[in-house]
Amino acid sequence: MTGVPGLDSLLGNPLVVQLGGLGVLLLVASAAGVVSRRVLVRAIRTLVQRSQVGWDDAFVRAGVFARLAQVVPALVAWYGVQLVPGLDEAAEVVLRRLVVASLIVVTARAIAAALTALDDIYSANPETRRRPIKGYVQVAKIVLTLVAAILVVATLMDRSPVIFLSGLGAMTAVLLLVFRDTILSLVASVQLAGNDMIHVGDWIEMPDHGADGDVIDIALHTVKVQNWDKTITTIPTHKLIDESFKNWRGMSRSGGRRIKRAILIDVNTIRFLDDDEVQRFGAFALLRDYIEAKRGEVSAYNADGGRDATINADIRRLTNVGTFRAYVVAYLRSHPRVHQGMTLIVRQLAPTPQGLPLEIYCFTNITNWNAYEGIQSDIMDHLLAIAPEFGLRAFQMPSGDDVARLAGVGDARTS
Repeated sequence: MTGVPGLDSLLGNPLVVQLGGLGVLLLVASAAGVVSRRVLVRAIRTLVQRSQVGWDDAFVRAGVFARLAQVVPALVAWYGVQLVPGLDEAAEVVLRRLVVASLIVVTARAIAAALTALDDIYSANPETRRRPIKGYVQVAKIVLTLVAAILVVATLMDRSPVIFLSGLGAMTAVLLLVFRDTILSLVASVQLAGNDMIHVGDWIEMPDHGADGDVIDIALHTVKVQNWDKTITTIPTHKLIDESFKNWRGMSRSGGRRIKRAILIDVNTIRFLDDDEVQRFGAFALLRDYIEAKRGEVSAYNADGGRDATINADIRRLTNVGTFRAYVVAYLRSHPRVHQGMTLIVRQLAPTPQGLPLEIYCFTNITNWNAYEGIQSDIMDHLLAIAPEFGLRAFQMPSGDDVARLAGVGDARTS
């Protein structure tokens, strides 16, 4: 006793004694938590840093050990609650239930962190990263959260978890409504993975959602695409099953990227070649074999009796557009950056009001975007520049300067 009447009566109050004991227990549990975090967790981190394997680093980054350290103060509280003086049995039961509930929450959080670490370990391998498991990990976390919530409620109410699980059957319709997107996304994730439809790093196009770029993340509910302008488009996972999208992975793996461009030839410049022009084109290295073969073929055809060499309809002659087309084929066949093992066609399409389209259809032997655009531009530059050698002119819509020059305005304006 302290000898102070008021203080002695206060210390003799059972409620004060219980609160004091609980306060001391709280302080001891908090101190145990601090020690576990600053000593045990740091010691584990040091051991992990010194280890030769890399997978344990993922568990440290995910905070698995830091969350497990929270078990220590809960255990201190569990064993210390019985030492609190004057604590009645009902209060002790309630406190023990609270401690057990906290242990369930701490354990669930630690397991969730461990799942995150496992996903990081799995994704660290370039081979397995193409088939992400992030969606499945998120589903496991949702299930874990539901189970933990049921166990916590059952513990606090001192009821069997089976009772709550049996009650879920009556709530099926509500659960389907609440978790509709999750269920759709889970089914979509399974289909995407099972059919090998999309990987992280794939270039996909989905114009309806404004997506055109690389896939950077595949989660349960969303797929993130980093567009070429560095913006991020988020697409619901189930949309990739419900709607169509283009995946350029096949192009990347094939080693070739398609060029499909057309030159519009002014039909007014298409004509037959005279003998001097045939002779001149025969000196071209790329056309030498073509001209030689065509000369023999045309001569054999024209030598057939009954044909009048003065009538164009009776004889065969080489045309400038046909010779130009043969030149383009030979040029592409000799180009070091054109894939010779894939389709290579130079063809005429149906004439249009803008001229005769001469389409170049081939593949580069490199898929890098920058290199591809450079190769395509170099090819088109050369063909547009060489076309006048064959007497051909690329069609171009008349501009204001063209109209002014025809009207004689241009000379006066520039004089």
